[in-house]
Amino acid sequence: MTKSYEAINWNEIEDTIDKATWEKLTEQFWLDTRIPLSNDLDDWRKMTDQEHYLVGHVFGGLTLLDTLQSQDGMSSLKQSTRTQHELAVLNNIEFMESVHAKSYSSIFETLHTPAEINEIFDWTNTNEFLQYKANRINQIYQEGTQLQRKVASVFLETFLFYSGFYTPLWYLGHNKMNNVAEIIKLILRDESVHGTYIGYKFQLGFNELGEDEQAELKMWLYELLLDLYSNEEKYTKLLYDEIGWTESVLTFLRYNANKALMNLGQDPLFPDGAEDVNPIVMNGISTTTSNHDFFSQVGNGYRLGQVEAMSDDDYNID
Repeated sequence: MTKSYEAINWNEIEDTIDKATWEKLTEQFWLDTRIPLSNDLDDWRKMTDQEHYLVGHVFGGLTLLDTLQSQDGMSSLKQSTRTQHELAVLNNIEFMESVHAKSYSSIFETLHTPAEINEIFDWTNTNEFLQYKANRINQIYQEGTQLQRKVASVFLETFLFYSGFYTPLWYLGHNKMNNVAEIIKLILRDESVHGTYIGYKFQLGFNELGEDEQAELKMWLYELLLDLYSNEEKYTKLLYDEIGWTESVLTFLRYNANKALMNLGQDPLFPDGAEDVNPIVMNGISTTTSNHDFFSQVGNGYRLGQVEAMSDDDYNID
């Protein structure tokens, strides 16, 4: 007998966090095509070749990770969901990860020549440190348990992206490349919701495990984080040693690694707090829109209401 197919009913919600997250994500929907990137060309022309190289390759790395998340990450999480509404939320996240990946190509098209773009993608597709973290995460997506896959997703979105995010936030803090930085802030706003929501779903499953299973999973996730951080140190040195930002970027990474652990309901690992991060970058990392309309530069036809990013408190399940 053919199995009955159930229509999703948004009037009967099993988990209110699903509905809240759906509403948050749809309220803050955006597209890169409405950001006037060409307005940054004056800043771009004043920057050095070294800075051009850094910006291009940072965004190349971010493109790879967003591609991984859109093509494999969300599909792996969708294999085991608690509610139909959770599946709908993951579909939304999957689409927006594709928007993120596409946004970097819009930046490339604005700032770089075709030859430079080809070089960036060749570098991205062959760089050993980028490929290591992509393959390490994807292996978990393909072979890990559902809880391990959620850990990998949160580590990717709340930790591994941030070696790349540092650069545009630094320029934003110095009032340069403001439109490029606006795209990054919009992506950050999305990732804030993605990481917190998936971390919440992880916590639900983690709390259902026995003590021995919890201890085993905790050991696994901390070992994974240390492995990824070791690789990220090498990647950061490769990108930032020449420009002299390496130590500041690594502090930023450790701070965000702790945030990823907190999303998963785990204790921070590193001593670095917000006060240790470059204050110019911390100012840029704010993903709220309480004092800024992200779309003010593109006309009232695309204005969105003021939307604040979800905080960890929104997913407090103690």
